[in-house]
Parts: sequence; C-alpha cells; structure tokens
Amino acid sequence: MKISNPTPNYKYYDLVMAAFVTVLITANIIGPAKISQLELPMIGTITFGAGVLFFPISFIFGDILTEVYGYAASRRVIWTGFAGLAFASLMAWVIVALPPAPFWDNQEVYEIAFGSAWRVALAGLIAFAAGEFINSWVMAKMKIWSQGKHLWFRTISSTIAGEGVDSILFYPLAFYNSGVIPNDKIWLVVVAQFFAKTMVEVAFTPFIYKIINFLKRKENIDYYDHQTNFNPFKLKI
Repeated sequence: MKISNPTPNYKYYDLVMAAFVTVLITANIIGPAKISQLELPMIGTITFGAGVLFFPISFIFGDILTEVYGYAASRRVIWTGFAGLAFASLMAWVIVALPPAPFWDNQEVYEIAFGSAWRVALAGLIAFAAGEFINSWVMAKMKIWSQGKHLWFRTISSTIAGEGVDSILFYPLAFYNSGVIPNDKIWLVVVAQFFAKTMVEVAFTPFIYKIINFLKRKENIDYYDHQTNFNPFKLKI
C-alpha cells in the first residue's frame, strides 16, 4: 500500500527505534576506545577504530526507517538517538570526573575506556546528526525520483552521502591540531573510515532487503514523502 500520510499505529516502529538507539550508543561508547589492526589479503595492514564495524549499522537503520515509515518518522528516531547519545556522553564524562576512592586503582583504565574528550564527544554529536539527516533526506528524495525502484542503489547512495558528511565533519572537528592524529594524515583517515563504513552497508544489503520487505508487509505501509516537511528540527510524524 503506497501512502503519503503516515499513521502512528505501527507494530514495529518502536522496536526499530530501540534497536537504532542501542546500536548508536554502544558503538560510540564502547567502540572508539580500541584501535584494531588486521592483515587483509591483497590489501595489507589496515588500522581502524573498532567502533567502525558497528556504527554504520545506525545508517542501515536510517535507511530502513525512511524507506518503510518515511522521513518524518526517521527524523524522530534520529533526535531520540541524539538525545540518548548526548546523555551517555554526559554520564561518561561525569563518572570519569568523579574523584576515585583511595583504594580503587582502575581510574586510568576507566579514563582510557570512557574518557573521551569533550571535543571528540561534541564532534561525534554534530557529525552524527548531520550525517543521519543527509542519509534520510537522500533516501526519501531518491525514492520519489525513482518511484520506489532500485532499492539497493538508493540505500548505498544515501549511505555514501550520509557517511561522507559524517566522516568529513567528525575527524577534522575532533582531531585537527589535537596532536592525536597528524594534520596531514586526517584526510587519509577520513577516506579510510568512509570506505570501511560504506563497505558495511554494501555487505548488509541482502539483509536490508529482507527487513524492509518484512516490515512493509507486516505494517501494510510503503511510505512516499510527497508532502513531507523536511525541516530537520521538527519532531512531529
């Protein structure tokens, strides 16, 4: 059923929202503290933040939400994720800043795992919001232009746009003149992380098809954003 006016009587929308927020927070809180290195055939050694393996899943959820429920429903989920991520970052900062008990010897380890600098946390929030909204906007517009065809092309294209904006914003904002990553290497990191995140989307494409088809069938909805207000600062569906 093709519709242009969504209703709130969804069976799975809240579950998809919960999954999105869970992936987003865990990928940003758990993943960034570890730097991994793998040897890949024909490519060689690659070094990456472990969170890069899971953070792109949030963009996959963004594609699913926009394709099934529309931009406005996806926008609400993005702001929910933003609020959850902001609170998790604030909570981590407060807990790390609290003075440790004299007999507790794990403060340094805790700081390494959860003590992201305010600059990194803020850059992550800005990049996430911009990237997710671009991803959802491109997905919604391409669905109209293509009349709902070529789903694989729309999901990958929207991810390229969203992940591109996310990476271009995050690494310079978080690490320029920080001493953590040399300034002349930042754009190499941007390209590497962007490529890795996009490959995750490509790898998950068959699963995205199955999830989208399942949700459309169960929800009896296939939303087109013909009359949608694309203002990212609204919460109304």
